[in-house]
Amino acid sequence: MREDAVDVVLRERFGLESFRPGQREVLTALLKPEGSALAVFPTGGGKSLCYQLPALLLDGLTVVVSPLIALMKDQIDALGRKGIRAARLDSSLSLEESRAVTESLRDGTLKLLYVAPERFNNERFMGLLSELRISLFAVDEAHCVSEWGHNFRPDYLKLAQAARTLEAERILALTATATPQVVHDICEGFGIPEANAVVTGFYRGNLTLETTPTGVEMRDALLVERLKSRSPGSTIVYVTLQKTAERIAAFLSAEGLPANAYHAGLESEDRARVQDAWTASSKGIVVATIAFGMGIDKADVRAVYHYNLPKGLESYSQEIGRAGRDGKPSVVELLVCPDDVPTLENFALGDTPLPEALEGLVTGLLAAGPELHLDLYALGNRHDLRPLVLRTALTYLELEGVLRQGTPFYAGYKVQPTGSLEELIGRFQGERARFVKDLFAHAKKGRTWYTFDPEEVAKALGQPRDRVIKALDYFQEQGYAETQVAEPRQRYARLREHEDTKALVTLLQERFQKREAQEVARVREVLQLVTHDGCQSNALVAHFGEHRDPPCGHCTFCRTGVARVLPPPHPRPDLREHLDAATFRALVAKHPEALGHPRQAARFLCGLSSPALSKAKLSGHKLFGTLTEWPFAEVLAFCGERPGR
Repeated sequence: MREDAVDVVLRERFGLESFRPGQREVLTALLKPEGSALAVFPTGGGKSLCYQLPALLLDGLTVVVSPLIALMKDQIDALGRKGIRAARLDSSLSLEESRAVTESLRDGTLKLLYVAPERFNNERFMGLLSELRISLFAVDEAHCVSEWGHNFRPDYLKLAQAARTLEAERILALTATATPQVVHDICEGFGIPEANAVVTGFYRGNLTLETTPTGVEMRDALLVERLKSRSPGSTIVYVTLQKTAERIAAFLSAEGLPANAYHAGLESEDRARVQDAWTASSKGIVVATIAFGMGIDKADVRAVYHYNLPKGLESYSQEIGRAGRDGKPSVVELLVCPDDVPTLENFALGDTPLPEALEGLVTGLLAAGPELHLDLYALGNRHDLRPLVLRTALTYLELEGVLRQGTPFYAGYKVQPTGSLEELIGRFQGERARFVKDLFAHAKKGRTWYTFDPEEVAKALGQPRDRVIKALDYFQEQGYAETQVAEPRQRYARLREHEDTKALVTLLQERFQKREAQEVARVREVLQLVTHDGCQSNALVAHFGEHRDPPCGHCTFCRTGVARVLPPPHPRPDLREHLDAATFRALVAKHPEALGHPRQAARFLCGLSSPALSKAKLSGHKLFGTLTEWPFAEVLAFCGERPGR
């Protein structure tokens, strides 16, 4: 690939005269035959160009894996304005939209396809991609592949295998936040030489980094004072809980400030309305949980406030990185209240599974034979494990060489012919017509839908399961019928005949406890940054392996010369005074499956959901989340006490 071709495309297709730091190095590594690279660029540092530009130079398809639907939509719209064909495949698309994307993939007119990592658990999708030439496989938010990163997602560990299965010619991993350990994990996971890891640095000279210790009772007034005393500008206020977002947005609005709440609990239309209004405004304020901001292309954010503590320095760096992406001076201020610590720690502590749940899970898996077809939803409900916790446990068993994951599949299909069944069969001739007729003869007929178990139908017809699946998909592709998939199953194979159940359960407990301790330590690292006796900007970037000697001159310590001191936590009343204990004990007695274990009961009181709580419809109970602000260990000790004590 000639280097001048890269410059020509940069200028003629993207309207840019020069590359940002790191971009050329990434492209040079990537555009070699079988090239691969890791780009660790700050938020707004130009990661997307590193896959968009090669997509125009390479023959074949560029697949972009991202968990951020907002990013997908924004980038696809922007590429469309440049005349570049890009699309996404996700569950929000209509049948017609999905069909149009599939046709564009098959006829080769699409250059970039954006998908979420979970899409690779779909056998139909994997089958579609296997027909195509994939010149570049790009993975955004690649830090999620690291078990010891701040946002581990087990599905990311499968992406490297998916890329190999699909024979992708090149791999590109991208992230805004990665410690040296996480950089190593990403390179190892995706087979990228560490020499091809391009880390441009985390220091942002245009950000004034303020840390302000405060008590609970002063924090609201302090936030209002800051917003009113500083020049108006596009602003994000980050909070931890959805209810806090609602309360603070209402409070700021009452103070005459243009604020709206944004969190995952809002309807999608409301989230889109808030996001669009804020994006279009130069003075709007959004009060948001971390559900907001990732992948949003807005360069003129003048201020980011953390009303609550971030859950770690990685999250903090990523969130303040949304300010001042246009290079102009911006302020980021952390209102430091030690009372936030229990709520953040509870999220980590509440994820640790019960020993009984892990024992039940492992025992069931080992008793299921050498080939496992798992219904993860049912499995999580059976052992009261949230989906992410269950997937993490299964991933740990893979890492220990107990299991190997195979290609997921669907155990159920539903088909509704667009006309009569006779018309559908009449579209085929000879053996194919007989096959289609026999196919429907072995389906369960409802009022308008036919339900298929592909495994059973294939056995009955003496045909490969793959032929049954292709036929059902073909009906939809040709518009002969609407096809829906159901009952997802995950394939696993046992790798060893004999296992020590007790040892495996102990190993899983230790890994979850190690992860729990690490998440708690992340919160403490934020407090250590606040009280650091020295340049706080330098201390922050040092966490990511970047060394700077000169003080930044624009953090709180550099400005005052004095290290911050944290106020003592606000005294909490005895939780027995705050909780209706009699009602709680009666509730525990009524729902032993959901609340019978002290850790289950503690989760409930701390406002942490679980499958058992959802099944018992307890997440809406008046006591759910009553003790959100109490340390989990204290609540756990209370729940472990004898009734009536």
